[in-house]
Amino acid sequence: IFSFQVYIIQVSVGNHQWTVKHRYSDFHDLHEKLVSEKKIDKNLLPPKKIIGKNSKSLVEKRQKELEVYLQTLLTKFPVTAPKVLSHFLHFHLYVS
Repeated sequence: IFSFQVYIIQVSVGNHQWTVKHRYSDFHDLHEKLVSEKKIDKNLLPPKKIIGKNSKSLVEKRQKELEVYLQTLLTKFPVTAPKVLSHFLHFHLYVS
């Protein structure tokens, strides 16, 4: 049986607020695209953990790290987020 953690991220833009849900692998895929397309620091994404990856404390710690990661990305692109990041955060569904 495979188990994986889904991270629930609250997104706020102006008066709009919504939730997105992604696995760590989704963050990793996003990061790989941003590193190659936008020259984002490859060390910005929190590292993948193998041992104890589903322990409550690790999940909570990684949740916070992934939120910081996304906030950092959004500050790097204050005017227009790259298409891959906008899609990841579901901007197309909530922001007109």
